[in-house]
Amino acid sequence: MKSIIGKKIGMTSIFDVSGKQTAVTIIEAGPCVVTQKKTVETDGYNALQIAFGDKKEKHSTKSEINHFAKSQTSPKRFVKEIRNSEIDKNVGETITVDIFTEGDKVEVVGTTKGKGFQGVVKRHGFSGVGEQSHGQHDRQRAPGSIGNSSDASRVFKGMRMAGRLGQDRVTMKGLKVVKIFPEKNYILISGSVPGHNGSIVLIQK
Repeated sequence: MKSIIGKKIGMTSIFDVSGKQTAVTIIEAGPCVVTQKKTVETDGYNALQIAFGDKKEKHSTKSEINHFAKSQTSPKRFVKEIRNSEIDKNVGETITVDIFTEGDKVEVVGTTKGKGFQGVVKRHGFSGVGEQSHGQHDRQRAPGSIGNSSDASRVFKGMRMAGRLGQDRVTMKGLKVVKIFPEKNYILISGSVPGHNGSIVLIQK
């Protein structure tokens, strides 16, 4: 598996030679530093630990500073372990966006936008109880009945009700690499990826 950590910049549109418009997401992918290499002999499995985003030393613990010093790099903000990585890199070497090529199918992992505490209409797509009639008022966005009466005498688990919406870890699969700008570490991926602008995502193939 090929993986790299990136930061979502935003969305734009590009046009091909025939004039077809494609919505793409711009991601600043890497460069990521290999901070640790795990093997079956020493750790029981193969993995690469990669890090992205500089972090001030005054905001880092001594253990973090010493750990990143082994790879001769400054402290990093985001660290990810990639199991069974196909990238042959040693500790201290960098992974750049050129591990992908235009036309590759990738998947992007990110955290969706948090929307706070929401009602059933926004959270689950309910239609509400209905129009005001027969003395009803303020019932347009109400959830309605949530349980049985004397038979079960309880609310079943999994009942769709109001609650926190968003802030979920989501993987978007089958996205296409449309364009790569190695000099700027930019990668353009078709469609949308989870998260707000500036959020951290993981691109893997």
